Amino acid sequence: MRKRKRNPNLIEKIRSTAVVEKYMTDVRFRAGVSLYQGFFINLLYIVIKLVSGIVYRSAWFIALAVYYVLLAVMRILLARRLNAQDEAAELRRYRLCGIMLLLMNQALIGIVVFIVHQNQGFAYPGPLIYAMAAYSFYAVTIAIINIVKTRRHKSPILSATEAINLVAALVSILSLETAMLAQFGGDDDPMFRRVITGVTGGVVCTIVICMAIYMIWRASKKMNAISRALR
Repeated sequence: MRKRKRNPNLIEKIRSTAVVEKYMTDVRFRAGVSLYQGFFINLLYIVIKLVSGIVYRSAWFIALAVYYVLLAVMRILLARRLNAQDEAAELRRYRLCGIMLLLMNQALIGIVVFIVHQNQGFAYPGPLIYAMAAYSFYAVTIAIINIVKTRRHKSPILSATEAINLVAALVSILSLETAMLAQFGGDDDPMFRRVITGVTGGVVCTIVICMAIYMIWRASKKMNAISRALR
């Protein structure tokens, strides 16, 4: 008897396509997809925060929109060097991102102060807040996993990409917390809300500043080593 040929299932068909196969096997291509995906998500956040800032006349919403604009700029800077294959150039861009994060952290501290001072949050319409919560926690989890994974590739551009993804995810968590407190906090003690927001904001700012300093130190150390080797 002739054996029937089994048709490949849907997952196998998808995995066999050239684009998906490249995504699964080419780490730089995957990083590029992540950068552009994050860029468009940043654009969405920019629109949401900017419109919210105008509607609610909130300076911290507008400040958040500006922060996301800067994150989007950093993604474009990294995307342009993604296939450079030049370690010195990658290190320079990696250090630049660290410097930008360090400077932007001052603005982030200001945003946290605004949030605590105003004691307000953005109320997402309907069940959208649950979707935003799911995305925020997913983004943080994936960013942490990818940071660990990219360490073995020893690529400054890939490391910077995941660092920016983590920063964006942490800032979205901070924004989500204010929304959840505003939507579900009811008549909670305003001081309690200020303390919770202040602690979360302080943790996020500390993580960002530590990452930025590490990026600057690591890039400078490797660039000095390359310079000494060329002498």
